[in-house]
Amino acid sequence: MKSIAQAESIDLRPALATTLERCYAVYDGRQSIAVEVAARVQKEENAMDQEQQGAPAMSAITISRQYGSGGGEIAARLARRLHWQLIDHEIVAGVAHELGITEEEAAAHDEYAEDFVSSVLNAIRQAAPAFLANAPVAPVSPAAEADAYHEALHQVVEAAVRSGHVVIVGRGAQVLLAQRRDVLHVRVVAPLKQRIVYVARREGLDEASAQARIQLKDQDRVRYLQAQYHRHVDDPLLYDLVINTGVLDLESAVELVSLALERKARMLRVPTKELGPVAGLTLYPGQPADLRPPPSIIDAEQPS
Repeated sequence: MKSIAQAESIDLRPALATTLERCYAVYDGRQSIAVEVAARVQKEENAMDQEQQGAPAMSAITISRQYGSGGGEIAARLARRLHWQLIDHEIVAGVAHELGITEEEAAAHDEYAEDFVSSVLNAIRQAAPAFLANAPVAPVSPAAEADAYHEALHQVVEAAVRSGHVVIVGRGAQVLLAQRRDVLHVRVVAPLKQRIVYVARREGLDEASAQARIQLKDQDRVRYLQAQYHRHVDDPLLYDLVINTGVLDLESAVELVSLALERKARMLRVPTKELGPVAGLTLYPGQPADLRPPPSIIDAEQPS
């Protein structure tokens, strides 16, 4: 056993140096981790900046949705993420203002194919009595009444898009704005069983009531688009992006729409005639082969 005098004579400098080296190594490791984390954060911020730089070139996003698919919630989250205005009930209010009727009267015809009430004509008479003073009094056809409503709806939607940076839910906006390249059109769908669960939970209904409500709302929307625009709501060519929330969660759907918005904004610089899947492609290296069904199957499908 060493004496105290011998212990006092031991050189501790190598041990201290080793300890310091280890401390520096730990510090350097932590510092490198911190640098890596900071780099990742900066990369994400740069991506967000690029997304925001691309997005301002776009004027609007339209969201068409199956009832209970979460499309309305996706629209609300998108508006918050992008700092855009959410246009839903506001369109009904805008139509009511244009026509001089109540919001309840306008809402009664929103996304429905029923005939519009005569209050539209009465509102026009009150707003411009001189214009109609000498006009012959004649019954107005339901078609003319519906035309007045939808013309007002069209004007309100166009005004919303002109204001810029809006997310429009429903109202046939995917058809009204179909020719505008600065608008992204999205359709949100989900399997019926999952939509029943969604509606039952969100609206406090039993499953039978939730299913009945889903079917009614979906039928109304199909009839509305067919009656007013002669288009089917499930036509995939009305949309830039169709999202199935049966597997994807709502936040992932928001991410996809945000990415599509940025990518479509890039394409605004490309002439219309150069758009499409052929852009940037060359001829196949060889003649593509056609893999057809067996003749027995083709013959069986032919009418006798």
